[in-house]
Amino acid sequence: MSTTPRPRRRPVRPARAARPVRPLADLGPVAQLRAGHLPSRLARLAVGLVLYGVSLAMMVRGDLGLAPWDVLHSGLARYLPLTLGQTIVAMSFVVLLAWVPLREKPGVGTVANAVVVGLSADATLALLERPDALLGRAGLMVGGVVLCGLASALYIGAQLGRGPRDGLMTGLSRRTGASLRLVRTGLEVGVVLLGLLLGGVAGLGTLLYALAIGPLTQAMLPWFTVALRVPAGAPEEVSASSR
Repeated sequence: MSTTPRPRRRPVRPARAARPVRPLADLGPVAQLRAGHLPSRLARLAVGLVLYGVSLAMMVRGDLGLAPWDVLHSGLARYLPLTLGQTIVAMSFVVLLAWVPLREKPGVGTVANAVVVGLSADATLALLERPDALLGRAGLMVGGVVLCGLASALYIGAQLGRGPRDGLMTGLSRRTGASLRLVRTGLEVGVVLLGLLLGGVAGLGTLLYALAIGPLTQAMLPWFTVALRVPAGAPEEVSASSR
């Protein structure tokens, strides 16, 4: 019989559980309000939408190109007796009309988005001047894009309804069977081209926004997404989009 001692086995430590990801719930307007943490979610929604308008105004004053939808807004504002912010509000309600055949679910955040972003943009434009130095304008452009990602994460994470343009994208994707990426790209290319035809402002900032806003929002969204009390069997989604 062998007397060689057997090597002692090290105890196997249980693997650390992965940090749970808070999904985004696809709820109707009443269920959104009943899903808990309402004061905190309303606060995040309000701050996010105000900061979104501030970020758009920063890009306007940077004068190096606007976000894709705002290329269209700036073009329309040339022909309408409206400010840029008022044009954003008006177009939001026009886009909401397209929700009817798409049967998208609105929420408090949907209506608030349609109004607050434009008002916040106009208020910021009234206070913020265009810098003369290119470096200052570039700082406003980059800061506007980063702030927009933060603002998007705040209002999306509040889970109180998609913005008008988000709902158009998700509704078209569901109706056509096309991917969200394809639908979003098609919409944004379309509004940029139409905006340019109307004299809208596009440039380096437009490209930077298109490339960066998705990754920025996705990276910040886990910080601000509120875990809801979702009824059993309710659908959930984990993708995120911007306004």
